[in-house]
Amino acid sequence: MSSLLLFSRNFLKHPRMLGSVIPSSRFLVNRLLRQVDWARARTIVEYGPGVGTITSHLLRRLGPDGRLVAIDTNRDFVSHLGRTLRDPRLHVVEGSAADTATVLAERGLARADYVISGIPYTTMDPAVRDRILRTTHDVLHTEGMFLVYQFTRAVQPFLHEVFAQVQADFEPRNIMPARLYYCRRHAERRGTGRQREPRPRARTGSER
Repeated sequence: MSSLLLFSRNFLKHPRMLGSVIPSSRFLVNRLLRQVDWARARTIVEYGPGVGTITSHLLRRLGPDGRLVAIDTNRDFVSHLGRTLRDPRLHVVEGSAADTATVLAERGLARADYVISGIPYTTMDPAVRDRILRTTHDVLHTEGMFLVYQFTRAVQPFLHEVFAQVQADFEPRNIMPARLYYCRRHAERRGTGRQREPRPRARTGSER
């Protein structure tokens, strides 16, 4: 079964678990991954890798000593990635992003340099969403970054509740146009609550 057919079939079966009926475009992938400092990226976590559209780009750019942990609740996607992306740097896990700390610890990994996520936070149980975001904050390296792509702005206030800095971005050339958020953790405290928001950046013409 092709990746697109598998993705579309699972969207019809689980529309609340997938943000879009088709995988991410190259425009979205490139804009998102521009945020990654590949020279220092050693451990990357991806939530909801799906058919591996972003996963494959991560593996092409990740250094030989890097590790990529891809976590998905969908067994079909987990099996597909295991068959199609055979790379010793890749660890595909069937499970919840809420258990990321345990998943990393079981593989001898202490912190993530980057966590990348496209799972739809606005359709999940609020308690699960809160646990995922706070767990993500706590597993990030102090200089790490949480890279989020969504199709609405609804997740933004939840990100501000947990992360010290949240920068918004926009990619209009995706189907559907995507909202991106680049989040940095609080350097001193774990499980932080609402922090002072950074000075707003100037919006581009596509965001107005």
